[in-house]
Amino acid sequence: MTAVEPRPAALDRPASAGQVAAHPAAGRRRGARGLALVGLALALLAAVVLAAGTGQLEVPPSEVLGSLLHRVGIDVLPLPTHPLGDVTLWTVRFPRVAMAVVAGAALASAGALMQGVFGNPLAEPAVVGVSAGAAVAAATVISLGLTFAGSWSVPLAAFAGGLATTLLVYLLSRDHGRTEVVTLVLTGIAVNAVANAGLAFLLFWSDTSAREEITFWTLGSLNGARWAQVAVVAPMVGAGLLAALALARPLDLLALGDRAARHVGVDVERLRLVAVVVVAVLTAGAVAFCGVVSFVGLVVPHLVRLVAGPGHRFLLPASALGGALLLVLADLGARTLISYADLPLGMLTSLVGGPFFFWLLRRARAGAGGWS
Repeated sequence: MTAVEPRPAALDRPASAGQVAAHPAAGRRRGARGLALVGLALALLAAVVLAAGTGQLEVPPSEVLGSLLHRVGIDVLPLPTHPLGDVTLWTVRFPRVAMAVVAGAALASAGALMQGVFGNPLAEPAVVGVSAGAAVAAATVISLGLTFAGSWSVPLAAFAGGLATTLLVYLLSRDHGRTEVVTLVLTGIAVNAVANAGLAFLLFWSDTSAREEITFWTLGSLNGARWAQVAVVAPMVGAGLLAALALARPLDLLALGDRAARHVGVDVERLRLVAVVVVAVLTAGAVAFCGVVSFVGLVVPHLVRLVAGPGHRFLLPASALGGALLLVLADLGARTLISYADLPLGMLTSLVGGPFFFWLLRRARAGAGGWS
């Protein structure tokens, strides 16, 4: 006789009223999150159209949309009436806006991953040294005048430096085949300090021209972004976002704690390694062409989490859309706040992120009497 596995008693009991009521509530939450994603996408589209049409040469939103639709064979809206309007959009404005979208999505989603891996809303990609490593590598190429890859020398060096520094932080933080969060954070702080010292030395050692270029790069800018650069960064960021989404469920389980996550089958060490690599690729790809842009990876994921909770299946795509929106608007401000000037992008994001970070510290200290 074949043995029949007994059914758990919980399966034979009728669902309670609270359990039945939970299903409509869960459906409403999913619906609200879907609406939030649609709202963020529409806001991003509006910001893209506004940013592309704003500048020394003004192009009305209808003409911006008309130019976009014309490229896909749809002629329902007017094209730019200015003789240089279409050329300006496609050679200057659209590449810059596209780079802002890609870089903002990369930085914000990397921040969401970091906060999930560390279990701390104060974490951001800079913790693992990727930005500092990229800055040192870029500064080295600039100060030595290296041109091994032509105009791509600085971005390639920045990308390699960011990845190498992240790998160094991870290897130095391992002990007996395991990596503790606190050790990883402290190692990142130490490596960041050394990298910042190296950057300071390069600034002191370089000539005036190189020093100005290094300073401008470390403050961040999208000036000079071109389609060729977008074509390099976009696939990298797209692959990173897909990899991040694949980690959503394990990250939700990791929020229960390392021991509980291991109990339900999560390989915590492998998860941390993969997540750190994805963060490094996303962040290094963004800063390679944009320079160091601070606080996007901190501010956006935390705001999304405050509004919609910690679930990573929603948090990651919403953070990507929110980061893209924030960087498009920040770059618009960098181009237009002062006439005939291009303000450093990192300066503007820091002006927003600094006060927010202070508020976050106060809020964290007030919650449950401390940092719990």
